[in-house]
This record gives sequence, structure tokens and C-alpha cells, in this order.
Amino acid sequence: MSGKPRKAVHLAAHFPGVNNTTVWSDPASKSQIDVESFVHLAQTAERGLFDFFFLAEGLRLREHLGRIHDLDVVGRPDTFTVLNALAAVTGKLGLAGTINSTYNEPFELAKQFASLDHLSGGRAAWNVVTSSDAFTGENFRRGGYLEHSQRYRRAAEVVEVSRALWDSWPSDALVVDREAGVFARDVPEISYRNTQFDVSGRFVLPPSPQGHPVLLQAGDSEEGREFGAASADAIFTAHGSLEAGQKFYADVKGRLAKYGRTPDELKILPAATFVLGDTAADAQERARHIRLQQVGPQTAIAFLEQVWGRDLSGYDPDGPLPDVEPSGDATITRGRVRHAKDPRAVAEEWRTKAEAEQLSIRELIIEVTARQQFVGTPAAVAEQIDAYVQADAADGFILVPHLTPAGLDEFVERVVPELQERGSFRTEYTGATLRDHLGLPHPHHNHRSTAHEGARAS
Repeated sequence: MSGKPRKAVHLAAHFPGVNNTTVWSDPASKSQIDVESFVHLAQTAERGLFDFFFLAEGLRLREHLGRIHDLDVVGRPDTFTVLNALAAVTGKLGLAGTINSTYNEPFELAKQFASLDHLSGGRAAWNVVTSSDAFTGENFRRGGYLEHSQRYRRAAEVVEVSRALWDSWPSDALVVDREAGVFARDVPEISYRNTQFDVSGRFVLPPSPQGHPVLLQAGDSEEGREFGAASADAIFTAHGSLEAGQKFYADVKGRLAKYGRTPDELKILPAATFVLGDTAADAQERARHIRLQQVGPQTAIAFLEQVWGRDLSGYDPDGPLPDVEPSGDATITRGRVRHAKDPRAVAEEWRTKAEAEQLSIRELIIEVTARQQFVGTPAAVAEQIDAYVQADAADGFILVPHLTPAGLDEFVERVVPELQERGSFRTEYTGATLRDHLGLPHPHHNHRSTAHEGARAS
């Protein structure tokens, strides 16, 4: 890395919940729906000079063996309601919401995100996700169901229409000439048609401070990588090693040139957890305790049942894996199923790992469900995070605390100063918008958006 300029580390804060890392049973864990929980985490992230606050989304309570279970924390207020509330109690922190492109219409999404961007002074971000989950889609018009091959096509068209709407007002449309009695010049109508949408009329808002809200994308498939390279400002991903991160980073950044984009126009931000200790041994002990809280005996069996497709409640979580084969029943868990591969292949892979490492069911599930994790003293964790960024395995991380809402406090107090001491993290906000924080260009009028007659024929 000799002669290579030091890269800035980008950090975001993921609100705990709708994931299997939240330790809801810990006495220090508080409400997932109380506004004070959201405020505490957001204000802590802003105190730590983070780029943005990240809110995930759960559209339906997952069911396992016909019952709601605790793999996901129950409770999720409306994303826009939460983010607009946080806009009023923060001043610089970006506000990112996960909104599904499969189940929502582009005109409404464009209006909602432009409104958030106006109300926050240019801090809005949209994590564009897709879903081919028919169980979730049952609550939406037309069932919400799309085959895997079609869902990214719809997502791309949702983004295309949204950008056409955001770009539809000329930059000089607002005149506000009181003497002449002219408030605004005529705003052009758009007529935008593609394979899924037919949008006609005038958009309801002038350009927001960022022009376009920052677009994030989460997806590791070939379609997801290509969609991210074509459309996203940042990719939210998960990779467990430096080498895997470098491979993903190089692959996605290498796709940008064909879309007329430079590597700096797309940030790679994996999810990561962290555990701090006064010594390395203390941190490792705490990390082990937290993983045992995250993967309790019932949770371990439930994860196994997702793959085996059968009731395994008779098996000992601290014993060996079942000797029966998977049934192929994919309906045992309905909702956010984690295992899309052939269950027999997954079972064989897990058996091989368990036998080689002498792992019980619970120990195996702890291993295979682990996220990228930084463990150690504050100085060591800062060094690990910085090493990933400087080695082009990431541009930063979206941190996922295990406690709500105070799980980020210790990181801000103890790790951020270490990153600042290394010269890898800001000591103050130098811009007003989320694009400023991330070092992203402001989209010029009609930039990366085709003319309003539409991008694809129906």
C-alpha cells in the first residue's frame, strides 16, 4: 500500500431488530417500538459522526411450524414515520430506510423519499430491496409475488421511474417572484412507460437538496450485483473474511465502467457486529457469551428445522446432528427463509463441518449463522476495521449492535477515537447532506435518467 492515499472509513448504524443478532432476552435490551429507542441510537450515531442510521424492514411476522417465533424480534413501526421523526432530532446524520420495490409503486416512493430529503435537509437514503416471497406477498395487491428472475427487472424500473420523477422539475422552476405574482414556471408533465408502469402527470415536489436520495442495494446474486453496479450509490452486503470482501469489492467495482461510472461513485458497506473488551481474552469471552444468547437451544433447533424441513424438537441441541435426511418441505418456515440452496447439499456440508470440528447442533448453528464480527480491545477493533478498508475489502461498515438501543454507545466512546487517531475517520462533519458524508456526486438534472418518454417498451 506504499504511496496509496489513506481511505476514509465510512460507518453506519443498523437499528437492531428484524435479524437474528438482537439479544432481546438481555435485561439491558429495551423496546423495539418506543420512539426513545430510535432516538437514542440515532443520536449516538450522530455523536459518533456516523454517515447514516439504517432501518431494516419486516413486512410480515415469520412463522415457523405454524407459530410466530423469536428468530426475528417482533415489532416494526412504519419506516417513513420513524425516519421523519428522527429528522427532527438529528441535524447531520443520514436517514436510510429499507423499502421493498416489489410491493410498492414508484410515484408514491418517489414522493415519500423526496419528502424525507426535503424535511431532513438532504439526508435521505433508500435501501432498495426485492422479494419473491409469496407468503409476504399475500398482504399486497396482485399477491406481490414475482419469480426471482423478474424481481430485479421490476426494481430497476421502479428506480428508473423514481429518478424520472425526481428529475422532472427544471432546476429554475421555482421563481417566487412576489412583485410579478409568479411562484413557479410551468412544470413539465412526464409520460413514463416501461414494462410494469405507466406514469403520467406532474411530480408534486421540486428537486430535493440531494437531487436524488442516496440509493442503497442489498443482494449478492449475479442479478443483485449487476443491479447495484447500474443503479446503487452503496451496496449493503455480508462477507466473512478479508479475502471474500476483496473479491466482492473488485467484482462489483469492476462492473461500473460499462455504466459510465467511476469506482468512487459506489460504496461497499458490509454488515458487521462488534464486541469490545479491556483485553483480547475479555473480548473473546464476551463474544462467546453473546453468541450463546443469540443462538439459544430453541433457536438452534429452529434453524436446523429450516434446512431439514421437519420437526426436530426431539433432538438435543447440545448433541450431534440428526441422522435423518432433509424432507424437502420448504414450508416449515414461512417468511424470511435463510436457506435457498438444495437442503440435502446444505445438510451434507453442515455434517462434514460438524464432524471435522466436533460440533454439537447449537455449536454448528453458532458457526454458520455468524456475521462478520470484530472482536477485541477498542484499539484492535479500530485496527481491524481500518485494515479492511485500506485493503479494498470494503469502504466501511454498517454496524449491527446486539442490544437496543444502547448497543452502539461503547463503540462511539471507545473505538471512534481510535479510528480518528489513525487518521481514518472524520473529526467533524464537513458537509450537510448524506452525499457529502459519503463523498458521492450530486446527480445533475436528468443525470443517469433517460428522457421521460420511457426507457423500455412494454
